[in-house]
Amino acid sequence: MIQSDNPWIWFGLTLAQILVVTVVLLLSVAFLIYGERKIFAGSQMRKGPNVVGPLGLLQSFADLGKFILKELVIPDGADKFVFVLAPILSTVLAFIAWSAVPFAPGWVISNINVGILYLFAVSSLGVYGVIFAGWASNSKYPFLGSLRSAAQMVSYEVSIGFVIITVVILTGSMKLQDIVAHQAGGFWHWNIFGGGGLAGLPLALVMIPMTIIFFISALAETNRPPFDLPEAESELVAGYQIEYSSGLYLMIYLAEMCNIILMSSLLATFFMGGWQSPIPVPGIEHWNPTVASFFGLFWFLVKTAFWFFMFVMVRVVVPRYRYDQLMRLGWKVLLPTTGVAVVIVSAWRVFGPGHGV
Repeated sequence: MIQSDNPWIWFGLTLAQILVVTVVLLLSVAFLIYGERKIFAGSQMRKGPNVVGPLGLLQSFADLGKFILKELVIPDGADKFVFVLAPILSTVLAFIAWSAVPFAPGWVISNINVGILYLFAVSSLGVYGVIFAGWASNSKYPFLGSLRSAAQMVSYEVSIGFVIITVVILTGSMKLQDIVAHQAGGFWHWNIFGGGGLAGLPLALVMIPMTIIFFISALAETNRPPFDLPEAESELVAGYQIEYSSGLYLMIYLAEMCNIILMSSLLATFFMGGWQSPIPVPGIEHWNPTVASFFGLFWFLVKTAFWFFMFVMVRVVVPRYRYDQLMRLGWKVLLPTTGVAVVIVSAWRVFGPGHGV
């Protein structure tokens, strides 16, 4: 987080931060796509990308060149302005959400007090990119896919909202840096295990299911298998993105991958201590601040990579749900469960050990 009395220095340093985060995120997407394809290959007993570059590491960059060189085709009957706007909107929203995510101690572009509300608002707007893409294509398959997406994403945002409320109640703050700081002291202080040290461990019976529900809802929110109903090939050919090609299709895919990484990072931040080490390191408060920051960044990246791996493994092993099963799970199972969890966590904070803190 940049602080300076000179507004021009503040603006320049903030812009540099944004560029660094954007470039690192783009490179991360490239190599995580490679990792995802390698995991798929391993589960199917094949090699996967292994030709372009050492061990196939440059395959994603070769695919980027292919997309850029492809002809951009826009259907004659499409609303051209909205057709082009949709992937741009999706990509911009996917990137600006990262401005409130803390990567390490002090490493955040905007440490706003209502960081959770900001992230929730930005993620909620993401549905408009999908709806615009489906409607502007002037085709039945994309339109049906966009309608599915609107219902699906709105349904599971409710469950995500209730899960986030339990985290806010536990930590007493909507600032993401405060949420991470509250989980310091070892993995037994993480929110997934109750967020209150050994005294809070009984609450893990509630928070572990909340973590799983957040993960399931994140799958639906990002249209990932087994909840990829808006782009189900078996019914909708390729769903809301079927009419897209070249760079516009690439932007849609980039937005999806950025959102998956964002959800992985939020799982690490909300439930697994963010940059906090699983085991307290004696004397870390006396370390050089830069070294301590990179140490925290290492743990943040490890935890984010773990949840990304879980996203990929679900895609590998879980078959696609029917749409009625998807809606039933969201409204009849996850929503009541998270509502009850909010009541239990609230009661624990009021009447449990250390109540009133």
